[in-house]
Amino acid sequence: MTRALPVVFAAILALPLAAQSPAPAPPAGGAPAGRFAALDRVLQEHVDDGRLAGAVALVLQDGKPVYERAVGWSDKEAGRRMAPDTIFRIASQTKAITSAAVLMLVEDGRMSLTEPVSRYLPEFAKATVVGQGGAVVPVKRPITIAHLLTHTAGISYGTEPAVAAAYEAKGLGPAAGYGWYTADKDEPICDTMARLASLPFVAQPGEAYVYGYSTDVLGCVVEKVSGLPLDRFFREKITGPLGMRDTAFYLPSGQSDRLATVYASVMDGPVVRAPAGARGQGHYAEGPRKSFAGGAGLLATARDYARFLEMIRRGGTLDGVRILSPRGVRLMTTNQVGPLYDRASAPLWDFDGGRGFGMGFSTTDAYGANGFEGEGGFGWGGAYGTVYRVDPALRAVLVLMLQQIPNRTDIRTRFQTLVYQALAEPVR
Repeated sequence: MTRALPVVFAAILALPLAAQSPAPAPPAGGAPAGRFAALDRVLQEHVDDGRLAGAVALVLQDGKPVYERAVGWSDKEAGRRMAPDTIFRIASQTKAITSAAVLMLVEDGRMSLTEPVSRYLPEFAKATVVGQGGAVVPVKRPITIAHLLTHTAGISYGTEPAVAAAYEAKGLGPAAGYGWYTADKDEPICDTMARLASLPFVAQPGEAYVYGYSTDVLGCVVEKVSGLPLDRFFREKITGPLGMRDTAFYLPSGQSDRLATVYASVMDGPVVRAPAGARGQGHYAEGPRKSFAGGAGLLATARDYARFLEMIRRGGTLDGVRILSPRGVRLMTTNQVGPLYDRASAPLWDFDGGRGFGMGFSTTDAYGANGFEGEGGFGWGGAYGTVYRVDPALRAVLVLMLQQIPNRTDIRTRFQTLVYQALAEPVR
């Protein structure tokens, strides 16, 4: 995929976000009474008419839940309802956590943004690119850590006709079930990335925004620099300190009833249950539990991911735990690629300009570029239909979790609009 995904995802109010109570929070706080009724209605309509199996929506303002709803089914065939603590495959939402891990190591003096990735993964010293006419040529400049963080390394998911056959022969791209999927691989992620380095990329480093395996490469870099497997680094340095108890690469034993089932949108008619295996439910429960994919591997709850985002919104610190400096957060959340992101995603959007990409998140640089979202907003989403946004001006965090691939509904954009119309501007 060389195109960006559409940017596209009452007692509890008295508790800190760390308290993981299962009770839903009614509209309150910064939301005028009744303004969330439209979101309630739209979510329920999507479930009732079969466009959506189920979802969990969570909105924080000033770190407190002002809206939390679980609608529909976690497993419709088994009669299991969606719940606030349902666990979801978050796919590319993993990328922001991996990007934070990289910047933590940069801030610790263990590495730098301008270093070539080949310093840690020597296979990338001989990286190549498919040029005009299909000729394979060397890269003009080394691929750096900054290129990988901003998706300007030229590394795709191998779906382009010029490279698809080569990727398939190496067990990557479409042959992986989905281009980003590695949970079924009986090998560490660094072995997979070493194989990737032998394949041609689709753009010269620094010359285009290309969405693909870049953050998976960074996950391997984190392992090499820290000396820890990526799952352990996350657990010890990020998810553990932040109290993200349900975030992991593979489902813990005894938790299968908490994992949402994957469904698929069809052109006409209600969603259908996705098949078993890599092209459906995946291998997030049984493994083989060897591949910790920094680009698309994690499971999480809405509440867990909201804690990570709230830490970012607060400049790198939450509940006395510092993960990043404010300067590191600023690199993640401000446009670092100029017009390259807009150029890559232009066919998917009517608005030309005002969007960018930082070192971990897409950014909204002009009001109107992403619906109702304000300038300075940032976020991303996941292949299973999840989406999240952070609006600093509203001091708000928005998370929508669902499990549909493909997801042909418009629920992600409707969710954002209906949240923004409900939230009142905070008192300065």
